[in-house]
Amino acid sequence: MPLTVLDLPFGAGSIRAAVTGRVTEVAAPVGDHPPRPATELFDQALDRPVASARLEARARPGDRVVLIVSDATRDEPRAELVAAVRARLPDVRLTLAIATGTHGRAGGLAAVGLDGAGLDGVAVLDHDGHDPRELVEVGTTARGTPVRVHRAAVEADLVIATGVIRPHYFAGWGAGAKAIFPGLAEAGAARVNHRWKEHPAARAGAVDDNPCRLDLEEAARLAAPRSFLLDGVADGAGRVRGAVAGELLAAFRAGAAMARPWVRVTAARHRVIVVSDLPPVTRSLYQASKLVAAVAHLLLPGGTIVVVAPCEAGTGPLDVVNQGIYETGLRPRLPAGHRIALVSRLDPAVVGGTYARPAATLEAAIGEARDGGAIGHAEELLVVQGASKLLLDVAES
Repeated sequence: MPLTVLDLPFGAGSIRAAVTGRVTEVAAPVGDHPPRPATELFDQALDRPVASARLEARARPGDRVVLIVSDATRDEPRAELVAAVRARLPDVRLTLAIATGTHGRAGGLAAVGLDGAGLDGVAVLDHDGHDPRELVEVGTTARGTPVRVHRAAVEADLVIATGVIRPHYFAGWGAGAKAIFPGLAEAGAARVNHRWKEHPAARAGAVDDNPCRLDLEEAARLAAPRSFLLDGVADGAGRVRGAVAGELLAAFRAGAAMARPWVRVTAARHRVIVVSDLPPVTRSLYQASKLVAAVAHLLLPGGTIVVVAPCEAGTGPLDVVNQGIYETGLRPRLPAGHRIALVSRLDPAVVGGTYARPAATLEAAIGEARDGGAIGHAEELLVVQGASKLLLDVAES
């Protein structure tokens, strides 16, 4: 029986395991050429906005402009995004808002990889969706989500949403209107929207039939009717390979269409699936749960998903991880009799309080899945690296 040595990312390092039998490894599609520098991509997108006037024509000198960047749970070229916008709007009153959604304050510019260079005279807003003092309510969506957001977005003459478009397991794709809502939303209001993750159409890659996506987009337009989008577009390796700019919804859809062939792969269903990824998605179980969602539809009944994630930042809030993420978002996608094993740096007792089972090593986790009767043949093992960045289609039998 053949021997395969798995070498998977594990925080800043890697983790290895020798496994017997046939191993199918899924990798991101390889592009024909290396990505161009992000600064070039952003400038090109700003020169040709989708369904909008150019950014320079959208704001006048002295206007109040809010520029939104993601928090550290996303790997994004924030400095390049900010520089691209500032070059086009040098004379506005700019507020740089860190979108944190339900996460709580990010911890300032350094926490999101910005050192303050080129930000003289820029106000910084580290959003806290749990603090009601600066939140205002502007209405309710047709699906019943209260739109409570930071007043800076509501009062601005222009709100510029930035981010990187990549798959998201229930919002369809990351970025786009998500920078505004839930990015600058009240945490409770964002969680009302997140309840739509239970809907079968709330899935990775879905946009116009996705009730969660449509609801958050309606909320974002209520919160910031004067908005503009500048998003990078990631390939399956997480590299920014393209960019879009323009009207909030139309430009986003153009970016999602651009991303789809870069992230789409096919795999057969298996009873043991190993998933891994690079940080920041593996820094907590809260975020690493996205790896489970990415492959849930590929798991056969009675199977096991082995999550390889150091989780050096901990589990995240246990009530949210166990109820809001697992019970609401993951369990309905998973087959009967499933198990989730976690290979991490967490104390086993801590993992025991979550929906996952602790595993001492990767080899032990795979061995337990096989020996526990999860599969009938040891050769059946699927390994998906960069799972959160991919759209995984089920291979025809």
